[in-house]
Amino acid sequence: MKKILSIVAAVLGLALITGCNGTTTKNYILATGGTSGTYYPFGGAIANVWNTKLNNMNVTAQATGASAENLRLINKGEAEFAIVQNDVMDYAYNGTDLFAGEKLTNIMTIGTMYPEVVQIAVSKASGIKSVADFKGKRISVGAAGSGVEFNAKQIMEGYGLTFDDIKKSNLSFKESADGIQNGTLDGCFITAGVPNAALQELAFTAGLILIPVDGAAADKICSKYGYYTKTVIPGGTYKGTDTDTGALAIMATLAVNAKLDENTVYDMTKALFSNLEDLGNGHAKGKEVSAKTAVTGVSVPFHPGAIKYYKEIGLMK
Repeated sequence: MKKILSIVAAVLGLALITGCNGTTTKNYILATGGTSGTYYPFGGAIANVWNTKLNNMNVTAQATGASAENLRLINKGEAEFAIVQNDVMDYAYNGTDLFAGEKLTNIMTIGTMYPEVVQIAVSKASGIKSVADFKGKRISVGAAGSGVEFNAKQIMEGYGLTFDDIKKSNLSFKESADGIQNGTLDGCFITAGVPNAALQELAFTAGLILIPVDGAAADKICSKYGYYTKTVIPGGTYKGTDTDTGALAIMATLAVNAKLDENTVYDMTKALFSNLEDLGNGHAKGKEVSAKTAVTGVSVPFHPGAIKYYKEIGLMK
């Protein structure tokens, strides 16, 4: 009886992927993030491009716990694609930091998508003008074990400081902003798209100062950690911040299962970057995506299919 049920299930499974004309639909999972975040709807916009521009394609954007979980899903073959932070992807590939002792070798890069900026905010009363002034100050560095915490550690290192030099707190974005507002914190690190809602609220209530990461320190950090890119937080992004602020960003990145065949990844990479207007119409972050920037901030090898496309358009030799 069990054998019969297995045969029936197999037949039904084939029916799900084989159309009436005998063509086979390719079914893939794109791991994203929580439904209230950016990765999930952005992933839906990517999936829509693939599903509408490629024949016999069915990509499902799946809600997940974001970067670390997504990379494990790809590594185990439970998802073919994922949106992840490029720094977390670096940790996973090399078995460091968040993935200490756990190398994930079945992950590769299609390209970076848009920047997530490491924003450093301090209170007006703190007197802080530079990260170098953090010594002895009350600083929130994000949730314990989070990517934000490692961003904070690496940036402080560029200024010759460690967590031992500050009065460290591990708080969420909202808790960090609240701490600055009520005077229990001097500053915080927030890695997120610009503008960030918690910092917007803080700017409208107690006010804030954005601390730059630029010059020799930025060069030093980018040289050591290849997943950072330099960016600017435009003046006026937050109330009271009238001038541009130099910053570092990690990149939201499209990752892929290394075992997926070259032709499929080539077709999907080409379809994505050939239809950026559709991607931008599907989600605002799509307007920040370009093939030229997709090859920057990458420290985990590109998939051969992606390389084929970038060579075709002259972005790789």
